[in-house]
Formats: sequence, structure tokens, C-alpha cells
Amino acid sequence: MVAELTVNLGQRSYRIICGPGLLEQAGVLLAELKLSRRCLIVTNPVVGPLYAPRVEESLAGAGFNPKVVTVPEGEEAKTLAVAARLYDAALEAGLDRGSAVIALGGGVVGDVAGFVAATLLRGVPFIQLPTTLLAQVDASVGGKVAVNHPLGKNLIGAFYQPRLVAADLATLRTLPPREVRAGLAEVIKYGVIAEADFFAYLENNLEAALNLDPAVLTEIVYRSCRIKARVVEADERESGLRAILNFGHTVGHALEALTGFKELHHGEGVAIGMVAASRLAQRRGWLQAGEVGRLIDLLKRAGLPVEMPSLDRGALLTAIGRDKKIKDGTLHMVLPRSIGKVEVVPVGLKELEAVLA
Repeated sequence: MVAELTVNLGQRSYRIICGPGLLEQAGVLLAELKLSRRCLIVTNPVVGPLYAPRVEESLAGAGFNPKVVTVPEGEEAKTLAVAARLYDAALEAGLDRGSAVIALGGGVVGDVAGFVAATLLRGVPFIQLPTTLLAQVDASVGGKVAVNHPLGKNLIGAFYQPRLVAADLATLRTLPPREVRAGLAEVIKYGVIAEADFFAYLENNLEAALNLDPAVLTEIVYRSCRIKARVVEADERESGLRAILNFGHTVGHALEALTGFKELHHGEGVAIGMVAASRLAQRRGWLQAGEVGRLIDLLKRAGLPVEMPSLDRGALLTAIGRDKKIKDGTLHMVLPRSIGKVEVVPVGLKELEAVLA
């Protein structure tokens, strides 16, 4: 079962395809894009041994000349030093402006590979082959690429759309359960920000998703990508509507930074951040207690954290104060009015501190 949709962005439009067995079709899919034959596959030490050989074989069978480069696992890959190493590999392999940089892995691989694609030779084609649920439903779609800075996550980056996203759902079978749960945080986010009926679908089918039921996985990946595509089409560079995709991320990113990008997975930070934002909305009288309870219950059923870890609140507020969504010194957060509807609004740090405490 394969599902497909298009992100409509004029000359930057691209297909999203989700279903099993797509890595074996990589060569055919890339050949349709009329790319130069030399290409760079960026992966990590976990994903590479599992999937890089079959992608290489598929690409070679379609006439491509791929070179595989491995970056460190986790957020340690998202540095300017790692990007520099990828530039070296790409140039040594003879890539030209029609050559593709291919991200084979999760969101971290996609971020650093996309950053390199956006900046190498002033921009070369970028292909996403996401292998984690988090990447398939969120990170691979929308064109946000970046590396980290010691003062915060994703502070050095660009908006650079891929030419193709091919999400092979069979790769989810090799994911550790914690990675599946982390990906579900972003899936749940989509229900809260845009589709109440999707949130209800998740409430009714969560166990099947955790058990990697193929039909349910196809449905949640497709619907998540459809929601994100609709938002990106309306606001590609996050000047307005697209900011709703950051629900849970203001607090979540700060928690990741304070724990050294190691203790909390991205989806776990987002889960805690969604609860914090929802409690703030409840304090304002926007969100009913019952809806906050539905969100917390669904996150708990997914095996995700919902309570703030034991961290210095002052340090947490300082980290939040570096958020990219601060405008003219004022923090803006995504707060739900109800499940399925959110707004981006100014939030005072004192108001937020009361919730964090």
C-alpha cells in the first residue's frame, strides 16, 4: 500500500511517497528527476549498515555513481565541522550543481545533509529518504535544514525544499520502540494543531500504531504529511501560519539543549512542551481541562513523558529566551484554543514560569 501527495510550491514543488519497499526503488525515483549521475548519500553508523547497500545498488542500477558518507549518530552530527567534512567528500567525489545530496536516516541526518545541499555550490538537489517515524512525518517535509550552535538548536540553517521525499515504512520495523514513541509525539501534535478528527483517530488506533500495523502507519504518515504540506504551502518561510508547527517546541528545544541533546529525544521534549503549552492555555481559560486531560492521556499511552524534568528553572527560562520565535524581545508560543485549533500568541516569561513551576 503506497500513498502519495504533492507539496505545491510552484517551481519548488515535490512529491511525498510513503509505503513499503521504496528504498529499492530509489534509483527509479531519482532517475525521473533528471539529475547528474554522481551523488552523495549521507547516513549514520546505525542506518548505514542496514540500508545504504540496497540504496547504492538501486542507484547504481539506474546509472548513478553514489558515494556514501557516514556522520555521527545523534545531534553530534549537526555541527559546522561535520558539514565541512561533507563538503570535502562531495567535492572530492566530483559533485556538480545537478548532483543530489541524499539523506538516508532520521531527522538529524536530514538536517545536516540538507544544510550541506542548500549551501554546496550555492545549492544542489536534495533528496530525503527518511528512516524514522519522526523524520517521515515531520523533519523530512517542509525544507527546514540546519546545524546546531552551542547556544541553541538549529540556529544556523536555511529553508531549502527537497526534490523528493520517499518514506519507506518497512524501515520502521528496525526502529527501537523509544524512537517509534518519539515519532508519535509529532503525529499527536498534528491532531492538536489542525485536525480534531485525526486526534480522535489516534486515540482509537494508538496501540495498532505502536505495534507498527502497516495500514495504520500508512494512514498516520500520509495524514501527518498532508497536514504539514498544507501549512507549508500557505507559509513556506514561517512568516505566519507555519509557526503553528512549533507547538510544543519552544519548551521542548530548551529542554533538549539543557540536557546536552542526549538525555531527551526530540519527540520526548516536544511531548513535555505540548503539555506545558496546553496548561498555559488552560490558565488563560482557552483550553478546557478535559481536553488537556485527553492530550496527557494520549501521550502517556504512547509512552511519552508529560512532566517537567528536574532542571534549574532559571536556566530553562534563559534557554527559552534564545528561542528563534522571539520577536522584538517578546516570546511567541503556540497555544491551543481547542483540540484541532491553535494560535501563535505573545507569552510573558513570568506567565510561562508559573506553568513550568
